[in-house]
Amino acid sequence: MLFFRPSVHAQFTLGAQLRTRTEFRDGQGAPLPKGASPAFFTSQRSRLFAGFSGYRFKLGLTVQDVRVWGQDVSTLNRVTAQDYNGLLLHEAWAEIMLLDTVVKNKSLNLKIGRQEIVYDDSRLLGNLDWLQQGRRHDAAVLKYETGPYTLHLGAAFNQNRENAAGTIYNPTPPGNYTATTNGGAMYKSLEYLYGSRKLSAGTISFLFLADQFSKFHPDSTGVKIWDNGVHTRMTTGLYFINSFDKLTLTAAGYYQFGKNANAQELSAGLLSAAFQYQLCKSFSAGLGADYTTGGTSTTGKSHAFDPLYGTPHKFWGYMDYFYVANGSGNRGLQDYYLKTKYKAGTRFQLTGDVHEFFSVSDIVENGVSISRKFGTEADLVATYSLTKVISFEAGYSHFWNTASLTSTAVKNVSNAQSNSNWAYVMVAIRPEMIFK
Repeated sequence: MLFFRPSVHAQFTLGAQLRTRTEFRDGQGAPLPKGASPAFFTSQRSRLFAGFSGYRFKLGLTVQDVRVWGQDVSTLNRVTAQDYNGLLLHEAWAEIMLLDTVVKNKSLNLKIGRQEIVYDDSRLLGNLDWLQQGRRHDAAVLKYETGPYTLHLGAAFNQNRENAAGTIYNPTPPGNYTATTNGGAMYKSLEYLYGSRKLSAGTISFLFLADQFSKFHPDSTGVKIWDNGVHTRMTTGLYFINSFDKLTLTAAGYYQFGKNANAQELSAGLLSAAFQYQLCKSFSAGLGADYTTGGTSTTGKSHAFDPLYGTPHKFWGYMDYFYVANGSGNRGLQDYYLKTKYKAGTRFQLTGDVHEFFSVSDIVENGVSISRKFGTEADLVATYSLTKVISFEAGYSHFWNTASLTSTAVKNVSNAQSNSNWAYVMVAIRPEMIFK
């Protein structure tokens, strides 16, 4: 006779999310050539969450389907093309409490499986939640926490299948979406150490991350043939955020070295600083600047900083011109911005941002250096929470670009329009139930 006796501390959570987003794209990602027609479509994310927690363990599972309305015909009875396959397992993890619950103010947990990895402001490690498919990793993370201190050690090792011999990895697995923030190859392996300390009203943290990429050689047609061995890239730096009464300060600095996925020697960096001031209960405003190195030296060393596996949509303009799958020439980026936020009660929020973008390295067109200014972007987003479960969001962005942005060295768009637009309306519904 089989039976199940739940723990007195057991808890089961069941939730769902339905998020539809209708977009008008007239130069989102890159300016369109003059005369090109804008795009208009609706995409949908459907997620089902389940969680179970008991004595010294937790389990999490997220199944999602991402697709564009109408991409498969209404009478389709099976997946016949790769573009139609939007159903996947987004998360499936277990977290084991290695210390007994009677140990006060200390925890040592091991989280294994498919999971989102998110730290600090999501600049370098984030779940990329803006994209309907998001981002996840197949990894193991050892987590130690005591008082205000946190120390995490994570690792991942990717393979295409259960091999009989060897560990050669093809970093371009099939799928509709690029593997990394910049549309590059997927890492073969990854290790990181993250440490943080809580401050009076903020956090200071340290990150050291190494990711390895498969070595390769080109065949007679230039196609990459993947080999044994890896190129290792390393990224390390500090992040700081703290509030002082009405003023919030944020700063970050990271250095990148080793070899990138293209086997280039690497020496690159990112610097960021910003402040936000609460002018009154409902309105705040602030200024900031980001600087990422770029370009290649005469010796072939790359100075192009890569923001790893973060959420670029959050930082470098909502039109996603920089550090996304649509490339920008690895010229480096100077971003000077103004950000404002208005909150009317607990349900409505309006944000308005303005960015001025410049290249860090020289831009040469037909043998002549041209302006380093990429252009100006303005973003406006309004959100309204109808209930705790239902929310509405609408946004509009405009980009005034220069000839430098569309030059062959950067976006490489011939006869480009000088003004680009993007608008969207999004509805998100996320109910959740807890059973004890």
